[in-house]
Amino acid sequence: MKPLLLLDVDGVLNPMARPTPDFRRYRCTIGTNVYTVHLNPRHGRRLLDLALATRSELVWATTWEQHANDWIAPRIGLPSLPVIPMSPDVPSEHGEMFKTRHVAEYTGGRPFVWFDDQVWAEDEEYLRVHQGLDDFLLIHVDPRHGLTSRHLGMAHEWLTLTGFSQGS
Repeated sequence: MKPLLLLDVDGVLNPMARPTPDFRRYRCTIGTNVYTVHLNPRHGRRLLDLALATRSELVWATTWEQHANDWIAPRIGLPSLPVIPMSPDVPSEHGEMFKTRHVAEYTGGRPFVWFDDQVWAEDEEYLRVHQGLDDFLLIHVDPRHGLTSRHLGMAHEWLTLTGFSQGS
């Protein structure tokens, strides 16, 4: 089974603090809402390289859902990606973030790395103890700075050392 690389948008690809000069500013209109996002066009290439090197599949794990394919992917050079359906109305059972249950359901036991600014110990415990998942790495991204080479390196190392990147 191909491992998954799960991507959040806000706080990961769109940092919350003042971005560095390598980020570009965009205004995205979704329905009647207008959002300002700051995106680094090099993130797409880096993520594609990681997916290729580790034989992994990139997947959106964001409340942007399909809008990530419309507004984020083309601006950072990603193709359209699969999307994990999210419903913010799902209450927490054990202190986990609402997205965690959707991720557990979507992954179906496949190994995964999840880049998110809101994953914590409660999410790891929920996935391991309450969902019985073992083969995953949660990478907490500082929302002020977003995704860095260090985060990508952590994912590459974990997928390589665990053997998940060998493919089947």
